[in-house]
Amino acid sequence: MIIALKNRVLLTLFIMLLAAFSLPFLSYAPNRLLSGKGISLISLLHGPALWLLLPLSALAVLSLQAPLRRWALFTALTASILLAMIFWLSGDAAQQLALQGAPLARTSWGSGYWLMAALCGLIAADAITRITPSHLWRMLGNLLVMLPALLLLFSGQLDQLSLLKEYHNRQEVFDAALLQHLSILLATMLPALLIGVPLGVLCYRSERWQTPIFSTLNIIQTVPSIALFGLLIAPLAGLAAAWPWLAKLGISGIGMAPAIVALVLYALLPLVRSVVAGLQSVPASVIESASGMGMTRGQLFLRVQLPLALPLFLTGVRILAVQTLGMAVVAALIGAGGFGAIVFQGLLSSALDLVLLGVLPVIAMAVIVDSLFKCIISLLEVTH
Repeated sequence: MIIALKNRVLLTLFIMLLAAFSLPFLSYAPNRLLSGKGISLISLLHGPALWLLLPLSALAVLSLQAPLRRWALFTALTASILLAMIFWLSGDAAQQLALQGAPLARTSWGSGYWLMAALCGLIAADAITRITPSHLWRMLGNLLVMLPALLLLFSGQLDQLSLLKEYHNRQEVFDAALLQHLSILLATMLPALLIGVPLGVLCYRSERWQTPIFSTLNIIQTVPSIALFGLLIAPLAGLAAAWPWLAKLGISGIGMAPAIVALVLYALLPLVRSVVAGLQSVPASVIESASGMGMTRGQLFLRVQLPLALPLFLTGVRILAVQTLGMAVVAALIGAGGFGAIVFQGLLSSALDLVLLGVLPVIAMAVIVDSLFKCIISLLEVTH
């Protein structure tokens, strides 16, 4: 019993991994609208699929070992192999079912698959954390863990799965949604930075302005996103009607304009708070020394305060970027486009795989953006 509890995290995740066997691994339906029949993982374990038991057995042994660095590398490698094997198995089973069923039949990932994939990712992430504290190396390690599964994805092994069929049927729509989603992100961050940074500096330098500015931003943050989108429709439509040149620029009651205005308003609170927190984190002794060297107020801000406050400031920008990626999905309700349009189309047609086609890229983009900012922040902290 003492040996079994040496690595509590891995042991717990491994037990949950075994529990996934009781859930449907795949779901097979006559078409995309009908509920599917669950297919267990145990029923698929025959022939080459029996090799899946090898990485499972390895994880069982590793969960009984002490959480040392030398075992962590084997754990991450084993989790990568297991993830690639469940990818391969799901694609192979979908191909076999496609040969037996009707053309409209759909094979989808079941709850057991999603749980196993998530647990493989957690096991690998925990192992990589034990290997290195560097965010950059962690990101590269997690990418290498995903690499075999991604190679299977791009090789066409999973093309018979319903999610990939939805992608191939709407590839042009998907590409347009990706471009629109990135456009919303960039169009939100630029004005948010232009407004939020000066407001943060003002709040830092003048306590008199802190209370009214933060109170206003807190009130904006409490307004539900759909309500704020709706509130902006009438004034922007009125502006477009009063000044036709605004309508020619794309400003109207629906579409990209109200979405960007609302997202910029939501972005200001975390951004202003991060600017204030970053400037307040600069030691008073450093500021006093720089002033004693004859630096002007502008030089002090640009050469001393801003570089030292940059890690905390970028933390706010990271929160802003991830928040914007998520909230941009809701902006599709007012015609802003992006992946939200695919999500709501799937909800209206009761097509779960179409919903996933819109949700999964947003999650992937948020993870990538979050990881990149964490790497930049960690590098800045090491430099300073």
